[in-house]
Amino acid sequence: MPVNLFHRIAMNKPVALFLLASGWAALTAPGQDWVKARLEASPRHLEWVKVKHGPREVTCFLAYPEVKDKATAVVLIHEIFGLTDWVRGVADQLAEAGYIAIAPDLLSGAAPGGGGTAELGGGDAVRKAIAALPPDQITADLRAVVEHVAKLPAANGKVAVAGFCWGGSQAFRFATLAKAPKAFFVFYGSGPEAEADLAGIQAPVYGFYGGNDARVNATLPATGAAMKKLGKRFEPVIYEDAGHGFMRAGEAPDASEANRKARAEAWQRWKALLKDL
Repeated sequence: MPVNLFHRIAMNKPVALFLLASGWAALTAPGQDWVKARLEASPRHLEWVKVKHGPREVTCFLAYPEVKDKATAVVLIHEIFGLTDWVRGVADQLAEAGYIAIAPDLLSGAAPGGGGTAELGGGDAVRKAIAALPPDQITADLRAVVEHVAKLPAANGKVAVAGFCWGGSQAFRFATLAKAPKAFFVFYGSGPEAEADLAGIQAPVYGFYGGNDARVNATLPATGAAMKKLGKRFEPVIYEDAGHGFMRAGEAPDASEANRKARAEAWQRWKALLKDL
């Protein structure tokens, strides 16, 4: 069963937010044929859109629910792997649950010829491009996407932001800068280290962490203490025995029981929190 984060982990030296060395440098996005099959079979309206702001044009994947009333929207911030089929699959599953979901490719324009994740070809090229993204550009892209999705005719104006891994850390950082979103959902991502940054947070931050992920979890007690001191709402939950990236790993055909269980419980919690916005 999930437990509150601060009841089970010990402090270790925090890992810098953008340090992509060691284990991460050797990772590549897993095969996603099972995700493609799900997307191809989806009965929902799925489309690609361009969100423009200033000279930038951000490619986004947009999924609509089949509902009668206007829906809350969720902005999904992708992992270090860029905008993959798996992230698109999460968008479709959110739409299945009744929410508009939009997933921006924050690597839009990073590839030769102005392409994004797909044109970079994955692997080291994507991670290198991720590491080179200017923070101000990321913030501006996300602001533009939040504004775009909030104004869609099928949207009710309420927007939440969620991110995974690298995207989880970006969601936490964006929470310190953005006033419009109603909530932030951080999946195994670190928070900003500076207490002064956390002071800008105005909406609840909900965390989802794997029990076997000391690299990320070691950064969180300090974040929790700072958020409590500032009177900010931060509710982290650990899913015992699950690894980093359990939302993706728990969906794979060869998922471990721990990752599969963690993913199921996290989805249940996430949907319950979204329903209460």
